[in-house]
Amino acid sequence: MLEQITTGLDQYLGWGGWTIQVFVVVFLTLLADFIQKRVLMRIKRQLEKTSNLWDDALIESLRKPLTVLIWVVGITFAASIIEQETGAAIFSAITPMRDMGVIVVIAWFLLRFVHNAQRNIINHRSASGDVDHTTADAIGKLMRLSIIITASLVALQTMGYSISGVLAFGGVGGIAVGFAAKDLLANFFGGLTIYLDRPFAVGDWVRSPDREIEGTVEKIGWRLTSIRTFDKRPLYVPNSVFTTIALENPSRMSNRRIYETIGIRYDDVDKMAAITDEIKTMLLNDADIDQQQTLMVNFNSFGPSSLDFFIYTFTRTTVWIEFHEIKHRILLQVHEIIASHGAEVAFPTSTLHVPDGVRVESIGS
Repeated sequence: MLEQITTGLDQYLGWGGWTIQVFVVVFLTLLADFIQKRVLMRIKRQLEKTSNLWDDALIESLRKPLTVLIWVVGITFAASIIEQETGAAIFSAITPMRDMGVIVVIAWFLLRFVHNAQRNIINHRSASGDVDHTTADAIGKLMRLSIIITASLVALQTMGYSISGVLAFGGVGGIAVGFAAKDLLANFFGGLTIYLDRPFAVGDWVRSPDREIEGTVEKIGWRLTSIRTFDKRPLYVPNSVFTTIALENPSRMSNRRIYETIGIRYDDVDKMAAITDEIKTMLLNDADIDQQQTLMVNFNSFGPSSLDFFIYTFTRTTVWIEFHEIKHRILLQVHEIIASHGAEVAFPTSTLHVPDGVRVESIGS
């Protein structure tokens, strides 16, 4: 009887021993998580006072992944204690699960860091107007893709798969996939070409004389580019299209051109020189006209019902609304100059010449 009691007591103490160990591990995990949150919060408050963008992104990216990492390590360590005491087969998967968890957490942290750094840089430089959203987006996507591919290969190696075998299979399978998804790959490399050559960026006004494509670029993806047309409809263009068409980017023009042909009456031919000279002087003294560009006001042709002269000049602004305001004002000034010389703007007329001796009589006379 005494021997049975002793054996039962030993078993109870053994069971209680590893239970206490598990409890201690869970408690220490909670404590470590609590401490790291308080420490990171204090560090974040200090770093917010600095102008460095990278440390803010680092701390913000580290908070959630570090919490998950602490719990992954703590829970798997507690499970390994249980495995040693019970020998249950289910706990044999603890080690690979822990390794996979660590890899996933590290990849998650790096992805968050790239995203937060990209966001901070864009927000900081947007205030000064010196930011290229297209380049920042391209670099961010490439870095995230690299992190995902690297993490996947490391995870496969951790699970016991040979990376060399996977790469060899990928090379053979890539040929088949390439034929099956050639359009998708064409769009992918078309997007890569856009990121490298940068014919346009997000926010640019683009148009194609080859296709009915015109509007403002909203998003450049790996497969599609989203364009908002001027009637506010979304237009989704596969990136491969941009490698085969001519594309204009009016947003990058240096000036906007005023090119107008104006006609006066044939009766005002003696006033043509004075009118064109005064209009040219007016343009030369206009602050909204770029004097470094070509400026011409010349008699151009004898029209069917008018004497035509043309105005060829460039405004300093490229803003569409401002350009039309300037053009509106200049055309009104041109009309005032023509009228001040006693001339008139011509309009289509017909003159009937009646030979001498021919008399027109009314019907019934």
